[in-house]
Amino acid sequence: MTDQQPTDAPLHGLRPRRTRRTPALRAFVRETSLDVSQLIHPLFIVEGTGVKKPIETMPGHAQLSVDQLEEELREILPLGIRSVLLFGIPSRKDAAGAGAWDPQGPVPKAIRELKRLAPGLLVIADVCLCEYTAHGHCGIVHDQSGVVDNDATLPLLGRTAVAYAAAGADIVAPSAMMDGQVAAIRSALDVAGFLDTPILSYAAKHASAFYGPFRGAAESTPAFGDRRAYQMDPANARETLVEVQLDVDEGADLLMVKPAGSALDIIRQVRDAFPHPLVAYQVSGEYAMLKAASQRGWLDERRAAIESLVAIRRSGADQVITYYAKEVARWLSTAE
Repeated sequence: MTDQQPTDAPLHGLRPRRTRRTPALRAFVRETSLDVSQLIHPLFIVEGTGVKKPIETMPGHAQLSVDQLEEELREILPLGIRSVLLFGIPSRKDAAGAGAWDPQGPVPKAIRELKRLAPGLLVIADVCLCEYTAHGHCGIVHDQSGVVDNDATLPLLGRTAVAYAAAGADIVAPSAMMDGQVAAIRSALDVAGFLDTPILSYAAKHASAFYGPFRGAAESTPAFGDRRAYQMDPANARETLVEVQLDVDEGADLLMVKPAGSALDIIRQVRDAFPHPLVAYQVSGEYAMLKAASQRGWLDERRAAIESLVAIRRSGADQVITYYAKEVARWLSTAE
């Protein structure tokens, strides 16, 4: 006899695998939840009627005319999706992006129709000019340099936000990355009487390589230059907190980090530094990569998509804008 325990004796100490043994145990100890109520579904709205134009680089998504929204609602509402984000694509563009604040433009029309058909739906309207300008930049550009006139752009963003609020948007979301845009929009909304319309600021929007499919879908690729002079350098983390603090000081009610997958550390830093509701945007390139890999049999799409969204939630995001909203909603309804 020896005092030493045999190597085949049971272990009586901490054994984490005990709580991984069955689906019920795994669900019971799961630290991060993913629920359909946390998903925001993007929509691309075009002018005209009878338009449902599939977006080749984003399988499962299409440009929709306003009359197609009823069919879209019949699909998303039974899935439990209760939030949408709108982008507009006008039939005509100009140097100033005047179609953005046209009350009869695609986004105001879509807001009114969505509110008529589904009054309880949360409608978020993206506020930017890139889809509406002939040059594809997010504001006024005076020459081919691609340099946006920041201060000349601010009142136009304010007019756009007011047009969306007047149509019934629940939240306006400025994404142009102009210095002072939140303050300008807050002032414009207040003067117009929309004191209770919240602002979801794209406070940390990086000049990312993952936006390619979106720019095709929204027809907003710059005709010259790029947006690195006004969107954030993806290499900078400390600068993020400066940008977010400025937007908070200007009156942002909610904050966003974009893109999400390559900025999980940024999401966590913003979550730790600010108490505001935090949204993260799983952008078109992230979606397209998962789709392409799964179509080639390289990934289990369901597991990979859900894992990516759980990581975004685990990093600190309260809500996630994702092109996977409909599919994930279906998957969650049949989860183990």
